[in-house]
Amino acid sequence: MSRGRFIALEGGEGVGKSTQARLLTEALERLGRPAILTREPGGTPGAEAIRALLLDPPGDGWNARAEALLFAAARSDHVEKLIRPALEAGKWVICDRFIDSTRAYQGGGGGLSDADIMTLHGIGSGGLLPDLTVLIEAAPDVSGRRLSLRDGDDSDAIGGRDAGYHRRVSDAFARLAEAEPGRFVRIEGEGTREEIHARILRALAPLLEKAA
Repeated sequence: MSRGRFIALEGGEGVGKSTQARLLTEALERLGRPAILTREPGGTPGAEAIRALLLDPPGDGWNARAEALLFAAARSDHVEKLIRPALEAGKWVICDRFIDSTRAYQGGGGGLSDADIMTLHGIGSGGLLPDLTVLIEAAPDVSGRRLSLRDGDDSDAIGGRDAGYHRRVSDAFARLAEAEPGRFVRIEGEGTREEIHARILRALAPLLEKAA
């Protein structure tokens, strides 16, 4: 049995990652590729427990170092108990966020070094990287409208940070994509969800053909 494929969807707040991850999973199933939809932080009972600590933290919240450690712990459990076993069983894993979100948020947004974040990733998850990272990019006014519709005034502890923080995150995602063009594909996030989904399927075509 051949190994499955690992696809991560990345981007800032309100760009439509969760919707596109679901649509992609459904499309793969229709194409006869068994697929699992998962998310970060989360995906396993242990990682979901850590998710609650991260998005609704006790007291006045976590500093960037503590956040990175919590994300690394959640990801380690996720990779060991869900992602690697699914890939070894020949399934496609579609993940709503993965390591590049930590690099962009706690790195670009929070000021931690990329080397430190990747060291934690090596310890916790064996340095696993997606076969393809789909970076969905949208203008701030577009993502802002989507966030307002999705969350209203009830953003989580990370999503609710100020505009400067989220600009740094967006810039960090762009730098990562520019530095690793072989792993990233950048998708225009404006338009209907069907239009964005079609762009993602076109970008995945070479990987689908290779896995056929």
